[in-house]
Amino acid sequence: MDIQKFVTDAAREAKQGARALGRATSKEKNAALHSMAKHIREQAAALKKENAKDLEFGKKKGLSKAMLDRLELTDKRIEEMALGLEEVAALPDPVGEITGMWQRPNGMSVGRMRVPIGVIGIIYESRPNVTADATALCMKAGNAVLLRGGSEAINSNRAIVKILRDAIAEAGIHKGAVTFIDTPEREAVQVMIKLEGLVDLIIPRGGEGLIRAVAENARVPVLKHYKGVCHVFVDRDADLKMAEAICINAKVQRPGTCNAMETMLVDEPIAKKFLPRVLKSLEKEGVKIKGCKKTKAIYPSVQNVKDADFHNEYLDLRMNVKVVADIDAAMDHIAEYSSDHTETIVTENYSRAMRFLREVDSSSVMVNASTRFADGFQYGLGAEIGIATDKIHARGPMGLEELTCQKFIVLGDGQLRE
Repeated sequence: MDIQKFVTDAAREAKQGARALGRATSKEKNAALHSMAKHIREQAAALKKENAKDLEFGKKKGLSKAMLDRLELTDKRIEEMALGLEEVAALPDPVGEITGMWQRPNGMSVGRMRVPIGVIGIIYESRPNVTADATALCMKAGNAVLLRGGSEAINSNRAIVKILRDAIAEAGIHKGAVTFIDTPEREAVQVMIKLEGLVDLIIPRGGEGLIRAVAENARVPVLKHYKGVCHVFVDRDADLKMAEAICINAKVQRPGTCNAMETMLVDEPIAKKFLPRVLKSLEKEGVKIKGCKKTKAIYPSVQNVKDADFHNEYLDLRMNVKVVADIDAAMDHIAEYSSDHTETIVTENYSRAMRFLREVDSSSVMVNASTRFADGFQYGLGAEIGIATDKIHARGPMGLEELTCQKFIVLGDGQLRE
């Protein structure tokens, strides 16, 4: 197989699909999404049959239990895929929205309108439900999607994509709106991320290694989210009962997510009062704790933390604790070690809360709330395709609006530039 030609042809088909979607009405896009959901439910048995092939291959390949769990399509997960498609159909369509108009002295009106980005390439690993989730969001925002899943899920992804493409055709939309790079060859990714003029944006979803490899080699713009090293700073004026509840929730509620707390920073004036109660509670939840010298002096059972540990995204029941002199020291620590994902301050002091919001430079900054809320659904976006920690175009949870860009529109009645 000529991988270069195979991937380029797939991208060209996606480009045609993007043009067709750009002309589609909200009603037509919604009909296609509902048709997809219907066919997903009707063909659940066939999906599980194909998924079983991937699970068997994964076991022979020695995939971990966690990876096999992410790979498996259960009845519940198939129903969740269908529901996800219907939920996106119910969301407002951002395409065509005029976000502002103003009049120039010559009577000409200038404004901005939301438009699709074009062809969005999604590179992802393991979870086959991403195939439907990414398709729904991209399509509702008027974008064609060029999918490249992992080799471990190729049979599942083929089956899902066939269902989605058949449903799109049934709704009268060009099949290229959902295009799948149907090869496990790794070279396909290298071709895909260099297709300037055919692919408009790449969104890699997976581990830090995958994302860095894509970002370092791509010629197409990449929306990146390397990892989530999130912090909670407990200020000297915090409600300690609230702070304890927030810290426990941020670490324990679902530790394997990118918005879980990895480091807790505690203001020195309250450290002796706060640390024993919160660390005891965290240990009861099974959390293994590494602490600085001041933390260890107050609570000797913690392990010694090393400087390199502050860069870790543990994604399990492990965390760091550091006692800091004040809010400035907390913000200095965050500036050095944060991955620009999510940071929280717990405080009853308004001026320090406002300083934290203004000066901490992450994609989500919170006051008196768990970092676990950094999520598109929790923010009311309805759905998200991922969390971007870049500073260009989109930042934070990416919903439908973030899958569009804006163009200028001008309304005149014959104005000429002098």
